[in-house]
Amino acid sequence: MVEKKVLLITGAGRGMGVDIAKAALAAGYAVVATGRRPEAVARAVGAAEDLLTVRLDVTDPASAQAAVRAAVDRFGRIDVLVNNAANFIAGFFEEITPDDFRAQIETNLFGPLNVTRAVLPVMRAQRSGLVVTISSTAGIVGGEFTSAYAASKFGLEGWMESLTPEIAPYGVHTMLVDPGFFRTDLLTPESTSYAQPSIDDYIERTKQTVTAWNGMNGRQGGDSAKLATALIQLVGSDEPPLRWAAGADAVAAFEDKGRTLIKQADAYRELSSSLAHDDAS
Repeated sequence: MVEKKVLLITGAGRGMGVDIAKAALAAGYAVVATGRRPEAVARAVGAAEDLLTVRLDVTDPASAQAAVRAAVDRFGRIDVLVNNAANFIAGFFEEITPDDFRAQIETNLFGPLNVTRAVLPVMRAQRSGLVVTISSTAGIVGGEFTSAYAASKFGLEGWMESLTPEIAPYGVHTMLVDPGFFRTDLLTPESTSYAQPSIDDYIERTKQTVTAWNGMNGRQGGDSAKLATALIQLVGSDEPPLRWAAGADAVAAFEDKGRTLIKQADAYRELSSSLAHDDAS
C-alpha cells in the first residue's frame, strides 16, 4: 500500500510508453508498467521503489483482469489508467486481409476496452479515477494507406466520448490524447507491418509510401519525452482536458478538421434542413 497516486500504463516496454512511465515516476506516482514481456518492461523503465512490472496482453481479457488484481494487491488502488499499447498495420484497404484488419481493431480498439473494463470497477469503488487513452491524429483525420489504423483510432474516439458521461457521476473521468508525428517506435518493424502487395494498381504507390515512411522513421519532429512530461502535468491538473492535441501538427489537424466539418455542414445546409416531416411542429 502507498499513499502516492497509482498510474497503470499499457505498452510500457518501449517507445512512448517508457517515457510516460518514467515521467510518472519522476512526478511522484507509483507506477504499474505493463507489457507482454515484463522483463523487457523492467529493463526499459529501470528500477524504482514504487514500480511494479506486470505481464499484460491487452487482447486477452483474463490477462487484463490479472494485471489489475496485481496492481491493487501491491498498491491498493489505481488512480490513472493510460491505454497506450498499440501497433500499426499499414497498406491500401484492398490489400489488407480481413484477418489483419480485424487484428488491428483487436489490438488498438478492443485492447483498451479490455483493460478499461477491468479497471473501472476499481475506480468506481474509489469514486475517483482518470482513464487516458492514446489515440492519434489518425483518429481525427483519415488518410490513404492507414485505413485499418484510422478505423481503430476513430473507434477509440467514439468509445471514449460515449464513455465519458457514463462514468462521470462516479468521479471517474476520461482524456483522449491525439499525438501527431513523434519520434517513437511506431514505424519500426516491431510495431508496423505492411500489407503484402497483390494488386498492380497499388504497387508503385506502396513503394513510394513505404520508402517515404522509412525515411521519416527516427526523424519525426515530436519529442516523446516532452509529450510524456506534458501528459503527466495534465493528468495531475484539477480538470484534465477531454481531448488533447499533442504536437503542433496535431493542433493543425484539429483546426483543419474543424474547418472541413463546418464547410461540409454549410455546403447543403438548405437541403439538409428540409428533411423533417411536414407535420413536425
